[in-house]
Amino acid sequence: MCGIVGIVGKSNVNQALYDALTVLQHRGQDAAGIVTSHDGRLFLRKDNGLVRDVFHQRHMQRLVGHMGIGHVRYPTAGSSTSAEAQPFYVNSPYGITLAHNGNLTNVEQLAKEIYESDLRHVNTSSDSEVLLNVFAHELAQRGKLQPTEEDVFAAVTDVHNRCVGGYAVVAMVTGYGIVGFRDPHGIRPIVFGQRHTDEGVEYMIASESVSLDVLGFTLIRDLAPGEAVYITEDGKLHTRQCAVAPKLTPCIFEHVYLARPDSIIDGVSVYKARLRMGEKLAEKILRERPEHDIDVVIPIPDTSRTAALELANHLGVKFREGFVKNRYIGRTFIMPGQAARKKSVRQKLNAIELEFRGKNVMLVDDSIVRGTTCKQIIQMAREAGAKNVYFCSAAPAVRYPNVYGIDMPSAHELIAHNRTTQDVADLIGADWLIYQDLPDLIEAVGGGKIKIEQFDCAVFDGKYVTGDVDETYLNKIEQARNDSSKIKTQAVSAIIDLYNN
Repeated sequence: MCGIVGIVGKSNVNQALYDALTVLQHRGQDAAGIVTSHDGRLFLRKDNGLVRDVFHQRHMQRLVGHMGIGHVRYPTAGSSTSAEAQPFYVNSPYGITLAHNGNLTNVEQLAKEIYESDLRHVNTSSDSEVLLNVFAHELAQRGKLQPTEEDVFAAVTDVHNRCVGGYAVVAMVTGYGIVGFRDPHGIRPIVFGQRHTDEGVEYMIASESVSLDVLGFTLIRDLAPGEAVYITEDGKLHTRQCAVAPKLTPCIFEHVYLARPDSIIDGVSVYKARLRMGEKLAEKILRERPEHDIDVVIPIPDTSRTAALELANHLGVKFREGFVKNRYIGRTFIMPGQAARKKSVRQKLNAIELEFRGKNVMLVDDSIVRGTTCKQIIQMAREAGAKNVYFCSAAPAVRYPNVYGIDMPSAHELIAHNRTTQDVADLIGADWLIYQDLPDLIEAVGGGKIKIEQFDCAVFDGKYVTGDVDETYLNKIEQARNDSSKIKTQAVSAIIDLYNN
């Protein structure tokens, strides 16, 4: 996953873009970038690292202009070279920069077409650069010296016809405006909003509504699947449906883990969805063990806290914070290699012995992916004196890799792949393991005031909504995503960055 933002303002937008990216930092901690446009010139700063580390005062002073786009990166194929930090740029036509959240599943075919038919050069292994070149080629096909909104929307239509996968995009056409668009399945989230200033109306496009809230923008709505929004440099807003047969099937994992709880995605409050996940889990526990002996419910910080609180309320059991989190350690989910993950868990969390000693503890996490982290946390609970350690996942068993922009491991590195619930419980050392049922998760997320009929639940059920993912494709991404491949790739990336710097 990644975070994207685009702003067309009435004054310099560099600070607003920076602030928006800090709010979206949870969507990517690998790299960050901002590009602005002023008097037909582009000003770009991007590099590996957190937003606060990439942008210093000297960089911000150079990022002039009243429109720009930004990106925080979370790699999905293991590469962390700064050459793949976004936004990407092509000079023809007009000078276009692009930032992308998601993953194209037909990227190999597109890369071949770009080279052989479009006569364009791609300089990295990023599918985002491929997507940029597809968009640039289709816009150039209009043959206009000055593109209109009709030209932009026609280009987006052609992008939809060529590109398959999950993608939410912001692109800036130098001197003309910013376009945002979403794949025909609406897999990855993207919203837009406005705010009124003394100089006029400003517009913002972003991955999550929380970034609009923090900057004082009013949410207009989510982009519909296949839809595009185009905001001209002088502040005129245009929207258009650009796909032939769009169907909303958003990624359900956004609500489980990826998005901030204070965001609203496709009209659904992430916070309320997680509350309902806790309710559903409590109902399942009461069905399976009505005479349970749980003394205390303890969340694993941070994303499971909301579900755990509601779970405890419905069970009539005490809710306690049993772990203290060191907030200066990077998220274990994105750290390369199992060895690094194992080391980081102890640095990241510390148990409060008072909440564990002599108790039957129900630990709650948002999901179980590799199982490495939860295994160590269960061991920490035992060392703190827990009598029995039960483990609860707010999501169903993750059995399949994600192919639409989340860095899930290869299938064989997923602890639940080809294993039963009891197998997983034994491997992680839990006295009892309970998963959310998929129908309950779907009801929790899609059962609010806004009804969503279908979700992308591929990581749980192996059904990929784009219809083009087969065993051959999954084998290819397994080669790219397994830990040994990542370690090799990152070693090469480090050497390349050292040479470039």
